[in-house]
This record gives sequence, C-alpha cells and structure tokens, in this order.
Amino acid sequence: MVVAKQSYEDSRRKRVEENKKRMEALNLPLLSQALKTSPKPSPTKQAKPRVVQKQLVVVRRSTRFANKPAPIYKEVAVDRVAIPRRILGRQRNLSNLVLASPEAIAEADEKAEKLVLGLPPGYPILTRSMQPSHVAGGFWLGLPVDFCKLNLPSRDDVMTLIDEDGDEYPTIYLARKRGLSGGWKGFAVAHHLVHGDAVVFQLIGRTTFKVYIIRVNGSEEGNNGAN
Repeated sequence: MVVAKQSYEDSRRKRVEENKKRMEALNLPLLSQALKTSPKPSPTKQAKPRVVQKQLVVVRRSTRFANKPAPIYKEVAVDRVAIPRRILGRQRNLSNLVLASPEAIAEADEKAEKLVLGLPPGYPILTRSMQPSHVAGGFWLGLPVDFCKLNLPSRDDVMTLIDEDGDEYPTIYLARKRGLSGGWKGFAVAHHLVHGDAVVFQLIGRTTFKVYIIRVNGSEEGNNGAN
C-alpha cells in the first residue's frame, strides 16, 4: 500500500512539472500576471448639462416711432358680409316678350331673301330670324358653324356691326361658341329687335358686318342698302 501511494505521488508530480513547462513555453504565467496588474477601466464621465444664459437686450426701433406710445389693441366685432349666391337654373323673365306668328315670320324671311338678291355680290351673307334668346334674356346670337369656319376668325375677336344709317356697334365674337356675345345686346336694344325679325349680315370685311333688318310686322327699316 505504501509503494502504490508513493508511485501515485511521483506520477502526479511529473504531470505538474510537465504542465509548468508547457505554460512557460506559451508564456501563460506572464499573461496571467499582466491580467492581474492591468488597470481598471475608468468610469464613464457624465456630461454636464448645458447652461443657456439669457440676456435682455434693447430692441431697435425706427426713429419715427421711438418717441411714440405703444399701440393699444382691442377686439372689434366684425359683421360677416353676406355674398349673394347665383341661383342655378333660374328661368329668364320672358313674360313681356311678344311672339310673332309663323306666318309673319315666314313673310319676313321671304322679304329678307329678296333683299339678299339685290345686294352687291362677292361678300358672304347670312340671314338670322330673331329668336327669344336673341332679343331678350341672355341676348346671345349664335351663328352657323359652317359660315364661321369659312369666313370668321379662328380666335375670339371684335366684330363691328354697321347698320343702314352707318352707325357702328362693336360686339364680341366667341370663336369656340360660334356666336356674338358682349355688345350684341346693345345693338338689339338700340334697333328694337323683336321675335321674328329677319336680320341680314353681309361680311364686308374680316371683322365687319353690314346689317339689314326686315321687320316682322311688315315694315322695313332702312332698306336703302339694297340695290
């Protein structure tokens, strides 16, 4: 038993010696010593809060207002302005419009055709029988599409209407809508146009119409323009 115990101690001592030699060969004792003596990391420094200093400064003012007292503001009640709205679909007042009979309209158109035959050739001519919208309400005079495409400007322009007395009336021609708008009302009112009157337009210039009126009631206004 004593011999076995001694042999065990000898073998253990040999293993310890061998391990020391291996550690020395790998410099492990020096590394272990270095780790023990390495300084501890310093704790993280806390940032100090930024202190903002406030100073009162004198505000520069214009010399015109420097010596004047500060303005005093107070609330003032303001009444809302009522804006009238346009009523869509409102009917035009045509109650006072007198409508001509079909026979009277046909007679006026026939006289207009005779007048056209006596006018000088070489000028484009169109005849319009006055409808309620031409002489009342909106006062809009639509023109034939083909006539507009062939003879009138392709863009909005001012068309001058010359009556048989030589008086001129400027009107606005709307190319896209093919008709006379602004200014036509003034011409219609000045010449007392009514439903059924036949109006002859003779294009004597690029933007100038010579106008002849045949009354639906049988009388003719200024028929001296016909030859």
